[in-house]
Amino acid sequence: MEQILNALLNFALYFGVAIVLIVAFLVLYALITPYDELKLVRAGNTAAAISLSGALIGIVLPVAFAVVSSHNIVTMLLWGGVACVVQLVVFLVARLLMPQLNQDIPADRIATGIFLAALSLGVGIINSACIL
Repeated sequence: MEQILNALLNFALYFGVAIVLIVAFLVLYALITPYDELKLVRAGNTAAAISLSGALIGIVLPVAFAVVSSHNIVTMLLWGGVACVVQLVVFLVARLLMPQLNQDIPADRIATGIFLAALSLGVGIINSACIL
């Protein structure tokens, strides 16, 4: 019974820290986007929904891999933090390369949303693979 309780405590700790990392990423992502993606999603903007979903999955992948590959919570937290920074930088680079992005997502241009989602997912996969 003690092993099960210890396993449940570790599960709760890692799960909780992973959720905190993901929420922190989403808050920071919302701060650097020049538009309110959640408001756009609530209004039915497909491009915003696709873009935000890609960003979410793009961060969940490396955070999940950080959970699996880390021997302790501090290492997991550090790798998760690195993953968050990488994903945020990817969005900032995308904004530089695509200056029309500020207008495309609010205008519900789906192609831009798909591109941003694919970029986030692709980098999230590579990000995951690089976590040791």
